[in-house]
Amino acid sequence: MPRPSLAALTGVFLKVGNTTFGGGPPTMAALQREFVDRYGWLSQEEYGLSFALARVTPGTNVMAFCAATGWQILGWAGALAGALSPTLPSAVIAVLITVGYENWRTNALALAAINGTVAAVAGMMLATVYSLVKPHLGASVTGVPHVGSHRHRFIRSVRAIAISGGAFLALWKFGLTPLQIIALVLVVGLLWTDPADREHPNMPREDKLPAPERASQ
Repeated sequence: MPRPSLAALTGVFLKVGNTTFGGGPPTMAALQREFVDRYGWLSQEEYGLSFALARVTPGTNVMAFCAATGWQILGWAGALAGALSPTLPSAVIAVLITVGYENWRTNALALAAINGTVAAVAGMMLATVYSLVKPHLGASVTGVPHVGSHRHRFIRSVRAIAISGGAFLALWKFGLTPLQIIALVLVVGLLWTDPADREHPNMPREDKLPAPERASQ
């Protein structure tokens, strides 16, 4: 898997972290496009691991996510770049906007623009969820097209939908904390294993391959 220079990694963090609006999920989705789809610096599985761990880490999730992905790519230097590059410039901008807030908070056009971003952020959050669930659906059980029966693909899709849907209900309906949900999902994942993992443990999975290898298949 290719490894970038520290300057290149920092540049991506700076670009995405300071030009993406709406908080953590849109930023994480944009970084997925850069790290997984565009450059192939991370596999889909590595991205998903950082995303999941960031959700149960105390404090700011997006900072934890950026530090985790930076560490996966370039070790401690990458983690430091991930923690500082997306946050320092935007923090300065936030202070400046806060100072000027009193001047335009009663402006109808400004308030309309801010309210309009809510729907856009919701859409970007849904895109992030879909990008995380998609590799675990049954369109391709493994990286090799002929491996995996239709029944296994169907079971794999049901498993992904049931786990993600159950996590949604646990948070929305029952008010469980992210840590509690992750703990429950770990138990479910251990008891309800993926058909591809049971029958082809050594076979390369599509969601575990870097972007260039997935594209070539």
